[in-house]
Amino acid sequence: MKVAEDQVVEDDTGFQDNEESFFQDIDLLQKHGINMADIKKLKSVGICTVKGIQMTTRKALCNIKGLSEAKVEKIKEAAGKMLQNVGFQTAFEYSARRKQVFHVTTGSQEFDKLLGGGIESMAITEAFGEFRTGKTQLSHTLCVTAQLPGEDGYSGGKVIFIDTENTFRPDRLRDIADRFNVDHDAVLDNVLYARAYTSEHQMELLDFVAAKFHEEGGVFKLLIIDSIMALFRVDFSGRGELAERQQKLAQMLSRLQKISEEYNVAVFVTNQMTADPGAGMTFQADPKKPIGGHILAHASTTRISLRKGRGEMRIAKIFDSPDMPENEATFAISGGGVTDSKE
Repeated sequence: MKVAEDQVVEDDTGFQDNEESFFQDIDLLQKHGINMADIKKLKSVGICTVKGIQMTTRKALCNIKGLSEAKVEKIKEAAGKMLQNVGFQTAFEYSARRKQVFHVTTGSQEFDKLLGGGIESMAITEAFGEFRTGKTQLSHTLCVTAQLPGEDGYSGGKVIFIDTENTFRPDRLRDIADRFNVDHDAVLDNVLYARAYTSEHQMELLDFVAAKFHEEGGVFKLLIIDSIMALFRVDFSGRGELAERQQKLAQMLSRLQKISEEYNVAVFVTNQMTADPGAGMTFQADPKKPIGGHILAHASTTRISLRKGRGEMRIAKIFDSPDMPENEATFAISGGGVTDSKE
């Protein structure tokens, strides 16, 4: 088996034409009378594609320094002319667009089957569980598997990893790379890492993420945040700050959803658990629940509940999904990352 760098992140010709129509550069607005200075202002806040303008409200655009209401109206109008499918389309037409969706393998066939092929692009997949249930191990495994060519013409691509808990370990990626017989340096080179220290910093990093996805269109395939709620838990405490926390969280999740759709990337986030004080009153079997409340529950496209099994065994359960039935799969955590369980 070849161990060359070209095995990781191959050039994809199959998706090329789709991606050119998928990423409409914001610079094209110049043809519609928008000056370069205003385009630079949009880029400074991470709006780099014409579709990105459509996904941003007029109010948010007016908050950008130097953009008046008249300018915003002109920008919106120009973007509307360039985008054909701003209104309704038939389910058949949307189905054709959904063919661009790809899946990143988890490293376990059973787990992939549970998810309908793996971690889906153009969607947010959330994995929650107690400590030691395999959330971070799954994140590390995805860093490597996302780079490998897969099914249905998937070419593999680069990964961005935002770490909020200081749990990212490059050496772990080397162990997982050994399992898949790929070059260590190539794997590490294709993972872009950032450590977030506050919830505000986490939000600011998403501007950089959007700019990077645009700069290298179609090259990045996966964005990982481990974990999504840790810094919100620290920055906002008590019931008095709960409303503000949830509002900021909603804004961040909305941004993540837009990024996933705008650049056709898979977004994988991990989440923590909390004890539910009211669970004892309702005789629930498990008195713990994921944090983030309904806002996070509604924003995540697919939610996976992880729990401990015997030894290195872990159990994944579909908690919520628009198209997959509620089911369970068993996987194991090995030296080479997430894999199928022996049993």
